[in-house]
Amino acid sequence: MGETTGTTRTAGVTGIRGSERYDVVVVGAGAAGLNAALVLGRARRRVAVVDAGEPRNAPAAHMHGYLSRDGMPPAALLAVGREEVARYGADLIDARVEHIEPAGADAGAGPAGPAAPGFVVHLAGGPVLHARRVVVATGLRDGLPELPGLVERWGQDVLHCPYCHGWEVRDRPLGVLGTGPGAVNQALLLRQWSADVVLLAHTLALTDDERERLAARDVRVVEGRIVRLVSDDGRLRGVELANGQVVPREAVFVFPQPVPRDALLFGLDCARDDNGWVTTDRTGRTSLPGVWAVGNVADPRAQVVTAAGMGAAAAFALDHDLAAEEVERAVVRYRASGAAVPA
Repeated sequence: MGETTGTTRTAGVTGIRGSERYDVVVVGAGAAGLNAALVLGRARRRVAVVDAGEPRNAPAAHMHGYLSRDGMPPAALLAVGREEVARYGADLIDARVEHIEPAGADAGAGPAGPAAPGFVVHLAGGPVLHARRVVVATGLRDGLPELPGLVERWGQDVLHCPYCHGWEVRDRPLGVLGTGPGAVNQALLLRQWSADVVLLAHTLALTDDERERLAARDVRVVEGRIVRLVSDDGRLRGVELANGQVVPREAVFVFPQPVPRDALLFGLDCARDDNGWVTTDRTGRTSLPGVWAVGNVADPRAQVVTAAGMGAAAAFALDHDLAAEEVERAVVRYRASGAAVPA
């Protein structure tokens, strides 16, 4: 992890001093969380970033589609990001947030005077942080089908996103596992990267229209239930079916079930859509005042570059929100002082 500068520190939970107070606590140090903290730090906000060290893209060797960072290892991006955030005075805390709750009326108090109710952020092991605002950037986990040999190759030659990995496996024999309704569209799309694409139907009941579209796109359909993925010498070799046939493939794509890591938002009773995902406005603001949600916890389609942009948008809105509150408090104090309003 990146070294810190100035008064900033990178600490485990044992390094927290009592009840720390911040303008913003960001939960999650992926691209969304770190970019939010970067913008807020540059706005001279007191920020903490709390992270449990479980990035979604850890299995991937490289990330792609991020201008100026294409091909960079995900861990390297996060390390650089932590260094940049630390440069502007943020506290980087290696810990797990157990839950967040609304605080009392003075929770966000600072040098400008009493603030609106904020939040208490409880860390595993006992310490708590007080925050005027909270950004939840905890991401999601990929719910993978239970097929032997799949998890071991995930992020290497068992892949999900053609835009993230299609170029690296172009012109090779590719397979799409028919484990969900997105498999047909995934197979049709992958023909842009390879002339040899096979849809392994598995449990899918393909319609006549789907079969026609696949045939028109020159995607071969192989029937039969998948029993395992076959690997040898650290490489995927093929997909074995229940009848014993092994379909040779050098890489396969699967459409995982995205499961948001949103327990903290559940605990705050933030509103959700019909699919169970937290609802936000364009800046990531949730239905609960003072709480933002950005990155994959709010949008399963967000790539790294998209998530970083979501973090920046949230930070701009957060700073305006904090500034508006500070202006209101300043006006109250000004009036109470009896000072005359300048002509």
